[in-house]
Amino acid sequence: MAKNTKPAIRFKGFTDDWEQRKLGEIACSFEYGLNAAAKKYDGKNKYIRITDIDENSHCFNDDDLTSPDIDLENAERYKLIEGDILFARTGASVGKSYIYRKSDGLVYYAGFLIRGKIKDNYDIEFVFQNTLTDGYWNYISVTSQRSGQPGVNAQEYQEYVLKVPKFKEQFKLGSFFRNLDRLITLHQRKYDSLVNVKKAMLEKMFPKNGETVPEIRFKGFTDAWEQRKLGEVATEMIAGGDVDKELLLEEGHYPVIANALTNDGIVGYYNDQYRIKAPAVTVTGRGDVGHAKARNVDFTPVVRLLSIKTNHDVYFLENAINTLKIVIESTGVPQLTVPQLAKYEISFPKALKEEEKIGQYFANLDHLITLHQRKLEKLKNIKKSCLEKMFV
Repeated sequence: MAKNTKPAIRFKGFTDDWEQRKLGEIACSFEYGLNAAAKKYDGKNKYIRITDIDENSHCFNDDDLTSPDIDLENAERYKLIEGDILFARTGASVGKSYIYRKSDGLVYYAGFLIRGKIKDNYDIEFVFQNTLTDGYWNYISVTSQRSGQPGVNAQEYQEYVLKVPKFKEQFKLGSFFRNLDRLITLHQRKYDSLVNVKKAMLEKMFPKNGETVPEIRFKGFTDAWEQRKLGEVATEMIAGGDVDKELLLEEGHYPVIANALTNDGIVGYYNDQYRIKAPAVTVTGRGDVGHAKARNVDFTPVVRLLSIKTNHDVYFLENAINTLKIVIESTGVPQLTVPQLAKYEISFPKALKEEEKIGQYFANLDHLITLHQRKLEKLKNIKKSCLEKMFV
C-alpha cells in the first residue's frame, strides 16, 4: 500500500487512514452507450455525447440539444438515472467525466461514453470529484496511449486505483465540493449573462450599417449620428516598435503593451519613460487584429500595437472600434497598419455628452464583468487547491 494514506486537509473529527480501491470495486457495472445517430431534439428525449459535456464545468451543455435517432422502446437500458457517472472513452476528450442530475431531464447516453453505476455504499459525488483530480488525469494520460486515437476502455477504467475514506467522510467531501460547484456555476451564469448583455447593447447602442441613429439611446438625444474616418478624429496614430529589454521590468510605473489579449497585453513595465500620454486607445495590429482597448495610464506600445490619441471619449471609441468587422486578408500573420486603420469609418453622435454617456455605460459594464471574472477565477483556484489537498 502506498505510504500516503491521509489527505493534507481534513474535516474535523476524521483521522482514519484512507484505503485503496479500484474503480471496478466501487462500481457495480460499466456499460457502453447507445449506438445511434443524433437527430433534431424532439422536446423531451435528450441525447448526450462526448461533445455535450462541458470541458470546464463537466456539466451537460444544452446549447445544442439532440435526440437519439432510434426507436426508444429499445433504448430503455441507456436512460440515465441519478448518480450515473459517464466517462469519455476515445478521442481528444478521453477521460472527461459527467455526473447525471435529475435537473438535466430525460437523457440517453451515446456509444463513445461509458456509464459507471456506483454502489450504494459509496458516495457518488465523492467518486465523481475524484475524476477531477491530478491523480485521475495522470492515469488517463498514461493509459490512453494508443497507436491511433487515444482511448480508455471499460476494463481500463475499472483498473483505476483511488483512495477512499469511510462513507461519512466521503459524504462530507462530496457535499462540500457539490456546494462549491453550485457557487462556481452561479458566478459563471452571472458572468455569461453580463457578457451577453454587453454584446446585445453593442449592437443596439451603435447605429447599424446604413442607419444614422442607434436603436437604444439615452434620454434627451435625438440628432442623427455622423460617419467619420478614424484618421480624421485622431490627433495622433502610431504603431509600436521594439521592446527595450534592458529597461523592461516585471513591476514599474509605465506599462509596456503588446498585441496580446491576455493580461490587457501588458508584457512588463518601464520605470522612467513612456511613449503615449493617456488617455488613448490601443488597437491590436498583428494576429487577432482590430481589438480596441481604452488606456488611462501612460504607456509604451510595442510589437506593432497601434495607438490612437483623440479628443473623443476613449471608452466610446474603444467600443465603437470593437463593433467594426476589421478583416485583413493575409497568407501569413494578419497585420493591420496605421494607414489601413485610419480609413475605417465610425459613426459618432453629434453631442460629445452622448458619446461620454455611452462610454461611461460600457466602462461600468466592463468593470462589473471584470469583477465577476475575478471572482469566478478565484473560486476555480480554490476548488483546484482543495482537490489537491483534500484527496489522497
